Amino acid sequence: MSSAAAGPAGAAAGRIGHVGFITVCVMLATIMQALDTTIANVALPHMQGSLSATQDQISWVLTSYIVAAAIMTPPTGVLAAKLGRKRLFIWAVVGFTVTSMLCGIATSLEEMVLFRLLQGVFGAALVPLSQSVLLDTYPREKHGQAMALWGVGVMVGPILGPTLGGYLTEVYNWRWVFYINLPFGILAMLGIMAFLPETERDHQRRFDVFGFAMLSIAIGALQMMLDRGELLDWFGSTEIIVEAVISGTCFAMFLVHIFTHEHPFLEPAIFRDRNLSIGLILIFLVGIILLATMALLPPYLQNLMDYPVITTGFILAPRGVGTMIAMMVVGRLLNHVDQRGLIGFGLALAAYSLWQMAGFTPDVSRFALIESGVIQGLGLGFIFVPLSTITFSTLAPRYRTEAAGLFSLMRNVGSSIGISVVMALLSSNTQINHAEIAQHVTPFGMMMQEPWLPAFWSPATQTGVAALNGEVTRQASAIAYVDDFLLMMWVTLLGAPLLLLLRKPRRSGSSVPAAAMAD
Repeated sequence: MSSAAAGPAGAAAGRIGHVGFITVCVMLATIMQALDTTIANVALPHMQGSLSATQDQISWVLTSYIVAAAIMTPPTGVLAAKLGRKRLFIWAVVGFTVTSMLCGIATSLEEMVLFRLLQGVFGAALVPLSQSVLLDTYPREKHGQAMALWGVGVMVGPILGPTLGGYLTEVYNWRWVFYINLPFGILAMLGIMAFLPETERDHQRRFDVFGFAMLSIAIGALQMMLDRGELLDWFGSTEIIVEAVISGTCFAMFLVHIFTHEHPFLEPAIFRDRNLSIGLILIFLVGIILLATMALLPPYLQNLMDYPVITTGFILAPRGVGTMIAMMVVGRLLNHVDQRGLIGFGLALAAYSLWQMAGFTPDVSRFALIESGVIQGLGLGFIFVPLSTITFSTLAPRYRTEAAGLFSLMRNVGSSIGISVVMALLSSNTQINHAEIAQHVTPFGMMMQEPWLPAFWSPATQTGVAALNGEVTRQASAIAYVDDFLLMMWVTLLGAPLLLLLRKPRRSGSSVPAAAMAD
């Protein structure tokens, strides 16, 4: 799929004087969208009471946003070509900001779900568009720095989201997790209108409605299956089976369509680029590591270690600091070090941090929690920036905006699948571990005869039995968390052999590869 013209890349040098302003504007949009992937999570219990929703119903506040954003990410390139990138960017920022305000004033669950759905529709284009704009604005030799800046928003936003969301909810109320987008949105819109040049519009560009519909239904059904699978006992539920069949069927029809249609939604030729194909797999794995870890740690800290929301947020915050530092460092190293080596180093750090987490106990020290978080943050930073450049380094310019949409989509799908898998395993393994541990907790067992055993754990009383069961559940959960951390460590290590398949980009003097997305 061709994108809106080759003009932007060639024009980059002509707008160097506005690089600073353009960078600030697109970063504001990126951070705004990235924050909203996680900032509302910690506020859900407060929303639940305010909107009179059940536990199952309030999850739609997250699901509606994720599904809409996933569906609307792939057509970003087509819309940018037909409307012009600047025009699409402005509409996306304005729409996202307005729907954020509507979320803040929602008075019922139905209103909230509808406004979150619209927020996801408008927000889907912000990340791929910001990536495209930065790489068109900066000269080739500074693409590493451009990706470092962009990565700070994309990676640090979701990590710091719970911290900021917890603070706003605790100090003000849950509505401020949406109101906070207003100043970001206004500044981003004004800056884009003032400094971002427009791209050429392709009025002949056709929109493949059938291809888009099949891909949208496949993604939407998959997301619904993942979100509701644990609640409905996965394939023991008719709904989950139906959603799986719909997703698989529509995706198969989409693949057949793009290989046989004259003007498909995605041109198959885009996947002939080896670096892009391998990069999409790797960013899928990064999505698992990033958000699956963030889904596990808050309940671990709050449920097993009894940390309050604000303390949990502050303990998780150094992870984002580690990512930010790594991105700033790696942005300067890209000119001098093979990107594949940097990605490999990042994977090693991420795997090591997960190995550390596999040693966690319910009384693990705060230092150990922060240390593993910083190491993982550093690892993700070393992965993301070089991966964002090398993935697009050998791709033809006309495919770049579409590839940016796919890149974001794969990260989001990886996150969704990762979260669903680790949470499902956490629940099932907790039950299995509980049963195994409980077998050894009997009045006649050697352990129950130990003199150090607290008196309130006496199996002879109802209170003692309840206390024992609570402790068994706590220990069973701790083991289940360890199993999840070990699984993610192995997933991380599986990405290392793929680095051998990446082509080393050609260099022009001291330049970083032509990372991507000039339309």
